[in-house]
Parts: sequence; C-alpha cells; structure tokens
Amino acid sequence: MTPSHQWRLPVPPDAVVDPRVGSHGPSLVALEDGTVFPGVAFGAPVGAGGDLVANTSQTGYQEVCTDPSYAGQVVVMTYPLIGNYGRLVEDDQSERPWLRALVVAHATAAVVGRARQIVHLLRASGVPAVAGVDTRALARHLRETGAQRAYVTAPGEVDRDAAVEAARALPRWEDQDFVGQVSAPDPYDVGAGDGPLVGVVDFGLKANIVRGLRRRGARVRVLPHGVGPDEALAPGIDGLVLSPGPGDPARLGGPVALARAALADGRPLLGICLGHQLIGLAAGGETRRLRFGHHGANHPVRDLESGRVQVTAQNHEVQVVDESVRPSSGFYVSQRNLNDGSVEGLRHAELPVESVQYHPEGSPGPLDALEVFDRFVEHVRRGDRGPIRPVHA
Repeated sequence: MTPSHQWRLPVPPDAVVDPRVGSHGPSLVALEDGTVFPGVAFGAPVGAGGDLVANTSQTGYQEVCTDPSYAGQVVVMTYPLIGNYGRLVEDDQSERPWLRALVVAHATAAVVGRARQIVHLLRASGVPAVAGVDTRALARHLRETGAQRAYVTAPGEVDRDAAVEAARALPRWEDQDFVGQVSAPDPYDVGAGDGPLVGVVDFGLKANIVRGLRRRGARVRVLPHGVGPDEALAPGIDGLVLSPGPGDPARLGGPVALARAALADGRPLLGICLGHQLIGLAAGGETRRLRFGHHGANHPVRDLESGRVQVTAQNHEVQVVDESVRPSSGFYVSQRNLNDGSVEGLRHAELPVESVQYHPEGSPGPLDALEVFDRFVEHVRRGDRGPIRPVHA
C-alpha cells in the first residue's frame, strides 16, 4: 500500500487545473496491467472506471463527453489543452454525458461562466475527471498493450494497489449492454412538413444525425433500440437509418434481425458505426474487436470507387471482418481506412443500402463525409427500392 503522503505530482495542481475550474485533490488513473498515473481530480468527486480509450481530436471534447457511443469508457484526450473554448449547449450530442471518466493533461478555462465550462456538466452528471496525466505517454502505452480497463479514483484515494484491483474488478466491455442504457425509451418525431419520413433506430443516437437529415428536408421518427420490423418498416416510413451506439454488436440479436428484415424489404437503408456493423452481421459477415479501436477526428478513409480520400471522425472498438463479406450477399467493401486497411464502408450492388464505420455527422472537425447523407436522402426522395441507379454527391 502507498500512503497518501507518498503521492507526488511533478508540478503544482494549479499548473494543470486552472484555478477558475478548481481541483479536488490527488487522484490516480490505474490500469488493469498495474500501470498507475498520478493526477489531480477536477470533475465530480467520485471514482469510476471502464474501458480506456485515447481520443486524438484537437477539438470536440464537448461532443465526445455527450456522445452516447462513449458509454462505459474512460476517455483520454491526447490534445494537451482541454477547456480552451466554451461549451455551447446546442452542440451537445445528447442530454447528458455517457463516458465513465475524462482524463486530460491540462484542464483550462477559456470562459468564466459555469454553464459554458464542460467541467460543470461533468460534475452535475457525476462524471469524474483528472488532469496532470501525461496523456500521450498513456496513449502510447495503450498502443503497446491493447485495450485495457482503467479506474479513476475519487479525490484523496491514492492507494495504488487498491486502485489497480478496482480496475481489474470492472466488468468486461464485451459483457455489458450499453445500448439499453442510452436508447430512447419511446418513439418521437422531429420536424414537420411534407418531406420524406426517415426512421432512425436509436442505438446511441447523436443529435447531429437528426440535424443532418433535417437539413436535407427529411422528417425524422426516432425509434427505440428494441423496435421490431413492423414498426420500423411501417408503410409511412420512406427510409431507415441504423444509428451509432456503444458496445459489442455480437450481443444485439434483435437489431441484427431488424437489419436483415430491412435488407429483405429493399427500401433505402443507411448504417452508421454500430449500424454499419449490424448490417455487416445481417449480410452474413463477421465482426472482430480491434486491438485499441479508432477514436479521433483525423482518420483518413479512401472511397474505393471514386478514389477520394476523406478525413473522418471515428469512435468504435469493432470492425467488420474483410474476408467475411461474401459477394453472394450482394455487398462489397466500398471504403477503407488508410491507417490500418480496415473496412470503413459497405455498399450493396443492387439495393439502396450503404453503411459507414465512421461518423459522417462528426463535428467540430472534418465535414468531408457529409455526402453520405446526400446519397441516402436522394435515394429516399427518388423512392428507390430494389435495383437502383447510383447516386453521386
């Protein structure tokens, strides 16, 4: 056991947590392999843990904190200054933060107003945060070891052995149902008018997806994750979107069956991130967990048909296995990640169906991939069903 007086941070707490933010005392980030990083607590004064992921975005920490696909994860921001611009409530991606904890190098305060500092959202929602950690060293460690569980201790809890044991006692990511935690419990409609009606199945829906569809003139009906084919493919719905979300798609038998029914139905279908993985499984493919996932706003993706390279925002732990996508399914790999060659998109040869592993709605950051929504809405407006004419953005 390590007594609290042996806890050391190389710099004073005020050097890593802006005094306008305020800190709570010493804290630890403990990994299940026994590695421990000291820091200064500044979020909610509690301990929490989950799977540790490193996000390489320079901006977008507000969207990361409120993105449901980060449910169950401890997020490390590798960019050294977090808090250097103010929060805009309308840019939140959901009604609350879903990550388990936030780890940063420096917690800054660009604005004084409490409502505009991301830390006050974390505190109000019971999410701990810790600063003063060498986040780039932590990210490099993950690159060497692969995904790990991590525990962020409450302020003043600096027993390293106890913190490591807390990390090892956390449930495995694969064994948890995160979608059931983040999905809307009941259907609701967004928008009015005479535009086409798009159903969006909420596995962890981000607000920017609804905004993207609304900007293209579509009305949106958000559906809970347990929705069946009769409701999701009701006669009045002109196209279907399977949203992003957290967790392992291999656990989601019902949503895979829904995706299979949507493929048989033939109307326009778009899958994003988890929705992409569900379509891959419905088509007879397989999924596999990545060594440390893709998390950030700077991932290059090549469209294999056009040759164009887009910079994309990503957050996922699982990929569709390349060799499992069989030509007999009608699907082909349409896009690839240029960093590791993994599958980033699927298209169907005859049906108006497309899926992408990244987040075309990701913002702030790259907006290169918004044409995904253009293609989908154009299929919906044309009433495509069955053999299709290609749509070019």
